[in-house]
Amino acid sequence: MNRVLAIGAGVVALAAAAGLGYTVGHQRGATPNAAAPGANAAAGTARKILYYRNPMGLPDTSPTPKKDPMGMDYIPVYEGGDEGESGSSSLRLSVEKIQKLGVRTAEAKTQALTRSVRALGRIEVDERRVATVSPKFEGWVERLHVNVTGQLVSRGQALFDVYSPDLVSAQREYAIASKGNDALKDADGTAREGMRGLAEASLARLRNWDISEVQIKELAQQGGTRRTLSFRSPVSGIVMEKKAVQGMRFAAGDALYQIADLSSVWVIADVNEQDVGLIAPGQKARITINAYPGKVFEGAITYVYPTLNAETRTVPVRVELANPGGLLKPGLFASLELSAAPRSPAVTVPLSSVIDSGARQIVLVQVAEGRFEPRVVKLGSRSESDVEVLDGVKAGEPVVTSANFLIDAESNLKAAVSGFGAQPSAPKAKDAASASAVHHGEGRIEAVDAASGSISLAHQPIASLKWPAMTMDFVLANASLSNGLKVGAAVQFDFVERQPGEWVVTTIKPLNADDAAAHKGH
Repeated sequence: MNRVLAIGAGVVALAAAAGLGYTVGHQRGATPNAAAPGANAAAGTARKILYYRNPMGLPDTSPTPKKDPMGMDYIPVYEGGDEGESGSSSLRLSVEKIQKLGVRTAEAKTQALTRSVRALGRIEVDERRVATVSPKFEGWVERLHVNVTGQLVSRGQALFDVYSPDLVSAQREYAIASKGNDALKDADGTAREGMRGLAEASLARLRNWDISEVQIKELAQQGGTRRTLSFRSPVSGIVMEKKAVQGMRFAAGDALYQIADLSSVWVIADVNEQDVGLIAPGQKARITINAYPGKVFEGAITYVYPTLNAETRTVPVRVELANPGGLLKPGLFASLELSAAPRSPAVTVPLSSVIDSGARQIVLVQVAEGRFEPRVVKLGSRSESDVEVLDGVKAGEPVVTSANFLIDAESNLKAAVSGFGAQPSAPKAKDAASASAVHHGEGRIEAVDAASGSISLAHQPIASLKWPAMTMDFVLANASLSNGLKVGAAVQFDFVERQPGEWVVTTIKPLNADDAAAHKGH
């Protein structure tokens, strides 16, 4: 047989529906109360048979009565659709059943959806506020003034003293040029201009090596050279990295210190791919950090990165935050809530009203008192509680928001109920089990496939369906039913037909001698 695997939600709903006792007698008692006005409900009125369908749900019909290869009679399908085989696709429920299921409805309404985008991020250093101390000449570190990572330094503060033959030579040239310039102040213009040019070239060389103006003035006043000079911090901030060690030799371009200004930091958040269209620079963001419970930091999106991370399917966004107290430390994790811009008004329904099978989305619409019609809908954007309906439902129509899965299960069971409606006479009290949408059987386990949620049973004749003894496959209502089942074990089981050709086992247990005697003749 064809095995149809139901989605998890449908299976749970079916099991719940079976547990509520959807019997044929119950269905027949409910139908007259729920019938639409003008329906032909007169007892004994002959109904026109449209065709006969395969009793096992196979895609085979016949205009005349016939039997299938196993000797089972084809089931008649009547005009009017009361059995769910043709005509109207709506489902009728009595007031009693509606109350028992706890059915609630809400009107589809036109509104502008607003939603918040949530993302996880991390605190990072503002790349524009990072400076690297890298001498442009080679030399030796004579003495360290800042010798630990994490130390706070200010702009112009001495970091280390350096000795460099090139630096000493540049100082000497500048001192000689300065003295010569003073000595030739009364000389002719050519000699004086030449000496001034030499002094300016020596001065430019020192400046290009990041020697501060204060140190240059000291050299000019002293009129000599110094063996070592102090190298100073170009910015105020925190020492993030220190490679300088006292006594080490360094080459031109070696990065000895990295200093970052943490008075302002970045929050880099990873926004999910489906939410990227809802964010833009300038939107406000609320940031919370686990290290400071109850404290909320506020900022704004300053940049949305142009690339997508293919592994996580997220797009980074940047939020800038002031950090005057130094609470926000690079590396801390942060949770962001971004306020997305409201969309234009559209027809919306509550999220709880949508039955999503994966391949399609269905909403149950109440078309009349006690009548419900399934609608395939096309969905758009979502908020925390509502979803936009692009097609399938109109504003003002009542949709089912509670117990819709149970109603869906009821609708699927209608096919099984219709099979009994063709019996020539009403069942007697002792035959109530055979007239129930829940059928009983006994047999032996041939195979169990827990992965696909199916079981193969060699069962005895099923009186309620007029089935002969045979081996066939069933779908398990839930995976837990397969626990403890062994091939070859004798079992008794209850099952229903959720839709044509799909037989679902709702309960199954071992069959012992006492049970066999109690169920003899079923």
